[in-house]
Amino acid sequence: MAKPKIAIVSTHPQEQIDVLLSLAPPDMDVTSVDGRLSEEDKIAICKDVDAVILLPADLPVKVARACPRLKLIQTLSAGYDRLDLKAMGELGIPVANNGGANAIPVAEHAIGLMLMVSKKLPQLWYTTSKERKWRGSFSAIGLHDITGKSVGIVGLGRIGKQVARLLKGFDCKVVYHDILSFPQKLEKELAVTRVPFEELLRTSDIVTLHVPLTPLTRHMIGNSELGMMKPSAIIINTCRGPVVDEKALYDSLKAGRIAAAGLDVLEQEPTPVNNPLLDMDNVVVTPHMAGSTEETIYRSAAFAFENIRRVLAGGTPESIITPYY
Repeated sequence: MAKPKIAIVSTHPQEQIDVLLSLAPPDMDVTSVDGRLSEEDKIAICKDVDAVILLPADLPVKVARACPRLKLIQTLSAGYDRLDLKAMGELGIPVANNGGANAIPVAEHAIGLMLMVSKKLPQLWYTTSKERKWRGSFSAIGLHDITGKSVGIVGLGRIGKQVARLLKGFDCKVVYHDILSFPQKLEKELAVTRVPFEELLRTSDIVTLHVPLTPLTRHMIGNSELGMMKPSAIIINTCRGPVVDEKALYDSLKAGRIAAAGLDVLEQEPTPVNNPLLDMDNVVVTPHMAGSTEETIYRSAAFAFENIRRVLAGGTPESIITPYY
């Protein structure tokens, strides 16, 4: 009996692809496909595959349409905004994300950004290690604890829940907003309280974003929303750049309408070298690496191959992406 064929379509570094290939089950025929190839070249390689694993989550509809045996599109990321879910649905091809495999690193990264921004750790490191100045012009003014602060989580999915769990160690008052409802038992376990979006913005010392990028969430943080926040507030974004109107954010930070931002994602990636946010002392930017750890690769691969096995056996895949619109 022929082995099922699986294609890993990716633009990530080869060493990461090699790890994924090394984790492939021996009863599957797994090959890697350079995501930079033309659609025609991808079709030539993928036309007889049973499943596709994506890193990042990007597969043209034309390619999917040319793969009649394709039973599952499996992303190794939580995000899926590059995929045409409507078209894939019309083709009858389910799309699944990584089942929360990156929830731990993204949540840790969000907490890390909160600490970096609140305590100005990048500036302190640079002044001490690179400029060789002990303290330099720094004082305690402008450095803050996060313990005891009010934190608003926008989006209580797998990552948002993990952020809430970590924040329990900081004795924060945690509120959240989500378009979905959650049982009181879960809210009690996470020590979170659901509030309207506007109340979350008005009352939170730190606002951290954990929503997928959809037509509903694009620019959900703009001038109006930033204007509701405290002048001392910090905003953290580790989900998708376009969730925040970047110009509105820059204007608000420059005018002192909010205090600071920690960003792992930006509207354009790679971001232009002249992006003014990069020059702001009250902004910490990292290069969309929140979900990237060695542990995540292993968790994502294990989930992906097991999900594919489930589908090939005639079962229903887990972590199916259902659009909210």
